[in-house]
Amino acid sequence: MPKVKVSSPALRAFASSCVLLAICAIGTPSKADGLAPQCIAPSELTRLDGQLPRTASRIAAGSPLIIVAIGSSSTAGAGASSPAHTYPSRLAVELKQLYPSIPMTVVNRGANGEDAHEMLARFEEGVIAEKPDLVLWQVGTNSLLLDRPLQNAGMLIVDGLERLKKRGIDVVLINSQYAPKVLAKPHLPMLRKLMAAIAASANVPTFQRFELMRYWRESASMPFSAFLSPDQLHMNDWSYACVAKLLAGSISNAVARGALSTHARAPN
Repeated sequence: MPKVKVSSPALRAFASSCVLLAICAIGTPSKADGLAPQCIAPSELTRLDGQLPRTASRIAAGSPLIIVAIGSSSTAGAGASSPAHTYPSRLAVELKQLYPSIPMTVVNRGANGEDAHEMLARFEEGVIAEKPDLVLWQVGTNSLLLDRPLQNAGMLIVDGLERLKKRGIDVVLINSQYAPKVLAKPHLPMLRKLMAAIAASANVPTFQRFELMRYWRESASMPFSAFLSPDQLHMNDWSYACVAKLLAGSISNAVARGALSTHARAPN
């Protein structure tokens, strides 16, 4: 078979990315048996349904990339043992491994307890002022947990997405966690349908955190204690790291697909 020359950073990252495989694995030794669970996910659960044109353009040019992660406590890092173990901190590490030559900044704008209204109130100062190329927006769960009207939250999320898209900023939504306190809420199916409809209408991809965590529990037979904190809601160091690794792979995959599409459209 002839060798294929991979010339761009995006294509090189795509060629080596774990999202091309059925599973990925990370971990540090656990106290229980000396082995951490595998960070596993079928590729169809981690593939972003869409491209990230601004992110791809910055990486292709070798330009600095600024990412802002906005959300509530699971972005701020509740349940993590230190700020270094939050998902945004781990994402910065994972992306730097994929793109070692790209200056990379991941800004954590998570705030405990916030819902869509409170996040939107600080969009200008906390998100747009950072001049991001990519925004990762974890939203929706607190409106559910606090029994606030989901349709109101939905309208606010649409407003936020429109603000970001008008500025040409790439966006990835991150949906709720699969955890007992979330599963106990009767309006969870409504939230899931609402978030999916918003993403489809706005043409923005969603990182399927809920489906990923459900896979760990139901298909990989992990106990909740393997990936949740004792509060049965927030993630722990292992799951934050796993989400970060898989999300980095998802971003790399979307960037590479954009590069391949651009290459295919280029004149010979």
